Order: sequence, then C-alpha cells, then structure tokens
Amino acid sequence: MGRHTVLLVNQEKSDAVRAAPVVRDLIRRHGTLVLEGDARSCPPLEGLDRLDLVVVLGGDGSLLAAVPEAAERGVALLGVNLGKLGFLAEFDLRAFERHAPSVLGDGLLSFRELGRLAVEVVPAGGEGARAEGVALNDVVITAGPPYRMIALSLSIDGEPGPEISGDGLIVSTPTGSTAYNLSAGGPILAPTVQGVAITPIAAHSLSFRPIVVDSASRVEISLLRANSSESGEGTTLAIDGRPLTQLEAGERIVVRRDRQVVRFVTNPDRSYWATAIDKLHWALAPRFRDGSGS
Repeated sequence: MGRHTVLLVNQEKSDAVRAAPVVRDLIRRHGTLVLEGDARSCPPLEGLDRLDLVVVLGGDGSLLAAVPEAAERGVALLGVNLGKLGFLAEFDLRAFERHAPSVLGDGLLSFRELGRLAVEVVPAGGEGARAEGVALNDVVITAGPPYRMIALSLSIDGEPGPEISGDGLIVSTPTGSTAYNLSAGGPILAPTVQGVAITPIAAHSLSFRPIVVDSASRVEISLLRANSSESGEGTTLAIDGRPLTQLEAGERIVVRRDRQVVRFVTNPDRSYWATAIDKLHWALAPRFRDGSGS
C-alpha cells in the first residue's frame, strides 16, 4: 500500500522544480501522494486524515520551513538536496530514486531524532512572555543597527554568569552547530550529543570562549544595553535565521529544551561525519594555484 506522503517543492529553485515530476512519479508509484505545496511556506497538515512522510525538495533551508508543521503532527521529514548534500537534506536525487521503493513503500526507515529549543522573551519587570518560538538550529541575539556594541548578562540554571559586550550571542543545538555557531568560532556538536552551544559574536574580550551546557539547562540572557533606531530596527532576536522580534534593554530571553523532537529520515549510504568532511572540507590542507599542497 505504501506511505502517505506530502511533497513540498521550493519554487524558487529551478533544480527542485525540474526534479519535482520525477519525485512525484516515484511517490505515486510506491505509495500515495496526499498533498503538494511550496516548500517556502509549508501548508497546514492538521486536516490530513493520514500522513506518514513529508518529502522536501530544496535543501536545509526548505526543510526548516516544514519543521513546525511536521513536528506538531509527529511526521518524519526527508530532504532531497539538488545542490550539495546538506546536514538535514541527506539525499540527492539519485539516492532518493535508489531508495524510493523502501522509503516510499513499506520498508523500514532509519531516523535521526533532533531536539529543539523553546525561547521566550520576557519584558523588563514582567513574568509572562511577550514573544516566543521554537528553534531547530539556533537562537540568535544580534546587535542590529546602528551597530553599536550591545551588553548581555548570561545565567545558566539560575547561576549568575558573565557579562558580555559585543555583537550578540548564539545559543545553538547540535543540529545548528555547523551553521552560524561554527562561523562564529563555536564547536561542532555531533547530532547525538545532549548539549547546547553558547557562542559570543565578536565578543569584546579575549577570554570569553564558547561553552557547551547540558540540553536540559535553562539559559537566560538579560539585555543590559541594546540598539534601537528610528526605523524600528535594532537589536533583534532571530530563530533559525528568521527575525522573531526586536529587543529592548531590560528584557530577558529564556531558552530551554523543547518537549518535541523532529524526526528526519537518514540516508543509509551516508553518515553524518562523511557529510561534515565533504561539506565543510574538514581539515583540508591548503592548496596553491598550481593545485599542489606545497
């Protein structure tokens, strides 16, 4: 009978649009296509009677857009990347075609369960959240225009921590550790690690280093100094690369482990570390113009 599958295609990516007929045909051949939509804004999935799988064409960014709906329904995601292999979108088109009978039919699936971070913004002197969201990759406080340094105070599990001056702070899951966190000098966390990385952005200090805390920890960041501008921009809280809300001095950002996990179908031909080596060119020796290593 096969799996009941939703197909999401990033309509801004020509390779994804060209591949869609092939993937659509495979879904119908081995299972049931119950819905098709644009991967840039995942359609509501709650009205579907039966749903087993969400297939996304377009890469890691397209997958992130589908995470909230899939997590709410407890449905697994499968990413088909038409460019370079991603950390979330593990299949290229050839690999998907090869495994389609098992993945889309009634074969056994291999999953990776990834945790998320729940975040709340608490107003100065208040208790209730004025804004909240959930992140699969990271929660980022960024200085914003007019780009003066901001000041933050960090607390972990109620223990007062350091004050930080700089361009902001990243709180990252293992999934997001290879994204902004890595670019800012943070560590790579294996997806099975139960931890959260806290990494400063251009800290005005030589001694503030990224740290890793338990994923069950409550991380609280207080804004001591923030930026604001006449245009309404300024210091901003972003979740998975998308702005959530502007921030003001005196507000607190509380980050903790979310109760839901997200399941991704893994490619049996590809390991996480193989992807890390290929995608990040991990430990690749310098090369000179003649192509030699010396």
